[in-house]
Amino acid sequence: MKETQGSPEIESRKADHIRINLEENVQFPALGTGLEAYRFEHRALPEINLADVETTTDFLGKRLAAPLLVSSMTGGTDLARRINFNLAAACQENKIAMGVGSQRAAIEDPSLAGSLQVRPVAPDILLLANVGAVQLNYGYGTDQCRCAVDMIEADALILHFNALQEAVQPEGDVNFAGLLHKVEKVCLSLGVPVIAKEVGWGFSVQDVRALANAGVAAIDVAGSGGTSWSEVEYYRAPDRFHARIAAAFADWGTPTAQAIVNAREGAPDLPLIASGGLRNGIDVAMCIALGASLAGLASPFLKAAHESQETVDELIHILVDQLKISMFCTGARDIDTLSRTPLLQLRQDS
Repeated sequence: MKETQGSPEIESRKADHIRINLEENVQFPALGTGLEAYRFEHRALPEINLADVETTTDFLGKRLAAPLLVSSMTGGTDLARRINFNLAAACQENKIAMGVGSQRAAIEDPSLAGSLQVRPVAPDILLLANVGAVQLNYGYGTDQCRCAVDMIEADALILHFNALQEAVQPEGDVNFAGLLHKVEKVCLSLGVPVIAKEVGWGFSVQDVRALANAGVAAIDVAGSGGTSWSEVEYYRAPDRFHARIAAAFADWGTPTAQAIVNAREGAPDLPLIASGGLRNGIDVAMCIALGASLAGLASPFLKAAHESQETVDELIHILVDQLKISMFCTGARDIDTLSRTPLLQLRQDS
């Protein structure tokens, strides 16, 4: 039976999403990120000192210690509170960026906002608010988007695009018709940068071009190869009928590496976030070399934050050290040099 759209049902759904991501294998069964098709050329004589490798970068006017983003993943439920605060405190400590999960439930029930209001522990980080783009066809407008930004004192707003996820949810919001014009209106009137984000199936060249023309400030490609949200919805399915529908899409989408290439072609000058299946600092380095400005991870951070802030701190340190060693072994002293470091594309056997 189709759920009503009141906030208690949304809150329950968000709690389900966290639980399923923590307890079930919801990775793409076969489809990879596409990064496996690339290698760096190893420099045996890098002519730099590892201690001099510099990972700092600027994004949307904020200085970051490394080109890392804790990607959007949790929102609208008390279960998310400890996770979000562990993530935010670690981001503050390590000077990296963070996006919160969908704020729809908290917009519709302000009592849930506390799980997302992390500024007390993270006053200086680049913090990104988050609303589903399709909600612009279901009564949302600039006022609700501004509410999301103000609620968490965010520096920018993510509009996430999740057409497939909505389509396989029995209660999904599936009217994506005429959405681009409404996205443009938000970009023009909101007053903070708007980031267009997929949630794990990647953007095409034409979609990136259209969104850039609509005025988005950055694109998060969120390609395939990591968490498959159709698999998450498979585990949420209320019956066998809906489970079978979701299961068919387990390997749907554009791999992350190709989504980065698409975004660079569609909007060559637009800042780009690479996410979708990144699991270590080598992946981060490859994404920067392919043209991304930041690299986002979600699932590894969710699992770390479920344990403790210290586990998140450790994960960030590991990722940064892996990134630094990748840069050292390619002769890239800083992020700008890394962005101009060529990758070897391996031949793919048919």
